Amino acid sequence: MMEPTPFTLAACAEMLFRGLPITERVKRIDALGFQVEIWDWSRHDLKSLAATGATFSSMTGYLEGTLADKDGAERLVETARASIAVAKELGIPRLNLHGTGLDGQGLPIKAGAEMTGPMWITAADTLNRLADLGQQHDVTFVLENLNTAVDHPGVPFARAEDVLALVASVDRPEVRIMLDLYHAQVGEGNLVELVRRCAPYTGEIQVADVPGRCEPGSGEIHYPAIARALNEIGYRGTVGLEGWASGDDELALARFRDAFTL
Repeated sequence: MMEPTPFTLAACAEMLFRGLPITERVKRIDALGFQVEIWDWSRHDLKSLAATGATFSSMTGYLEGTLADKDGAERLVETARASIAVAKELGIPRLNLHGTGLDGQGLPIKAGAEMTGPMWITAADTLNRLADLGQQHDVTFVLENLNTAVDHPGVPFARAEDVLALVASVDRPEVRIMLDLYHAQVGEGNLVELVRRCAPYTGEIQVADVPGRCEPGSGEIHYPAIARALNEIGYRGTVGLEGWASGDDELALARFRDAFTL
């Protein structure tokens, strides 16, 4: 008999059940037994989201800004403060970050894939400031790796290797990695070893298959092997489906659950 999943499973309401209003998407995901992820909270009716009674896993933790320049960092920290207030309202423990703000197409507001030494120092300082906020308000900021080959060209601090190095240099529990394995497969590969190396600093795992960014089982990644590796290293946190449905949304969620059931 198969054992239940040792992980907490979540799903992105921005990417599933897209024919429904966002609150109805949240209700459907919650009714199927998953926690719920959202992106830009400023686009949603927060009272309606709270009224669903769903458990939310994460959301975008800023509205504007960038990690690695002074003015951008000020704006990032400022909008992170506003995001914390929303997180408290919705009971969200993790606030997602990127190297820079993204537009509606996922492109960087301020491009700069080449990271200089001063940029690394400024980024680490910004994360330390966010860690101070996290400590004060009991939330965790998670820095997500992205891919620059397909979805997010020009984003700084995009590679998982760079995110790991930056988060490890800060080395504070209020700043962790949002390890997105879809993006890592597109840009870097070697996912099982990556999961193991990032383990001490991982705040949450996000998944989708390659190509297509749909649910596990729709592409080339053997997610049951990823699930076994996570279990072997003792990971007991959240695994979130941040992907589209290749067909029926409920079937996509069932395939996701199956991939992470040991």
